[in-house]
Amino acid sequence: MIKVGIVGGTGYTGVELLRLLAGHPNAELVAITSRSEKGKPVANLFANLRGIVDLAFSEPDMGNLKNCDLVFFATPHGVAQNLVPEILAAGIRVIDLSADFRIRDLALWEHWYAQTHKAPELVAEAVYGLPEFNRSAIAKAKLVACPGCYPTSVQLGLMPLLEAGHVDAGDLIANSASGVSGAGRQASVANLLSEISDSFKAYAASGHRHQPEIEQGLADIAGTAVGLTFVPHLLPINRGIHTTLYANLLADDIDVQALYERRYQDEPFVDVLPAGSYPETRSVRGSNYCRIAIHRPGGGRKVVILVVEDNLTKGASGQALQCMNIMYNLAECAGLSMPALMP
Repeated sequence: MIKVGIVGGTGYTGVELLRLLAGHPNAELVAITSRSEKGKPVANLFANLRGIVDLAFSEPDMGNLKNCDLVFFATPHGVAQNLVPEILAAGIRVIDLSADFRIRDLALWEHWYAQTHKAPELVAEAVYGLPEFNRSAIAKAKLVACPGCYPTSVQLGLMPLLEAGHVDAGDLIANSASGVSGAGRQASVANLLSEISDSFKAYAASGHRHQPEIEQGLADIAGTAVGLTFVPHLLPINRGIHTTLYANLLADDIDVQALYERRYQDEPFVDVLPAGSYPETRSVRGSNYCRIAIHRPGGGRKVVILVVEDNLTKGASGQALQCMNIMYNLAECAGLSMPALMP
C-alpha cells in the first residue's frame, strides 16, 4: 500500500482527493493537514466522508508527514514551495496541484502570481503531470506539477493537431467556461448563488494566470512557439469545464476525426466522440474522463474542437491520482474508473 498524505485538505480539490483516495485499492491515507481545522475530524467538515475517512486534520509539518510515501499538495499558490524541499529531502515523492511548479520561467511565474518563488531550484526538476503527453517522465518523477483545469482541456483538445503539424500554431483560440468550484472554496460575494445563478460571463479577457501555463504546454507539444487567445468564462454550475477551441488547418485533405481517434485510442480517460457530437459537462461530472468532439464548419479549413471535463477530477484531483498510479506502476485506472454522475 502507498502511504499517502494530503496538505491542504479543506478546499474543493482536497475533498475530491479524499473522496477518490478513499476508494483506491492501493493507497492508504495516513495524514490530512489543515492549520485552520487542526484537530477536527474530517467527517465534521465533509459529511459525505462520514464512516469512510476516520482521520482528523493535523498540522502541516514533517512530524505528521514523515511516514508518507507520497504527499499531495492541494493548497493555494505560494504554499507548497515552502514545505516541498523538506519533504523531497526526506525521500517522499510529491504531487502538487497548485501552480507553484508548473511554469518553468521563474520571472513569468513571479509576474503572474505576484510573489518571489521560494524554491526556484526545484522548478526545473518538476515534471508536468499531463499523462497523455508526459507519461514516461511522470513514471520516474519525484515532483509532479499537476496541470490546471483550463490548461488540461486546451492541451488535450489541441494536442493531436499540434503534434502532427496540421494547424497554424500562431493563431489558436480557446474559449473556456468553468463551474464556480474552479474559483475555490473561500468566501466571495461574486461566487454567491444569487450572484452567479441564471447568469454567464467572461472574465480576465485581457490576461489570465493560466495563459502562460497553456502556452508553455502547447509549445512543448508543437515543438514551436504558439500564439493563443484565451478567454475564460464562469458557468452557473458547481463543477465542469466546457472549452471550445478554434484553429486553422494547413491543408484541405486532413481527416481530423481519424487523427483524433488514432491519437487517443489507447488513452483510458480521453474519449473522442463520433463526428458531429456535442459533449455535455454532465457526461463527465465526477469522473476522470475528458470527452472531445470535432467539427469543421462548412467543411473548410477552420476546425472547431469541443472539450468537456470535470474541473475537480480530470482537471485536478483525478489527474493527480492518475499521475500517482503511473508513478507507482499501478493500473492507470485504479481508483478512477467510476462513470460520471447522471443526472
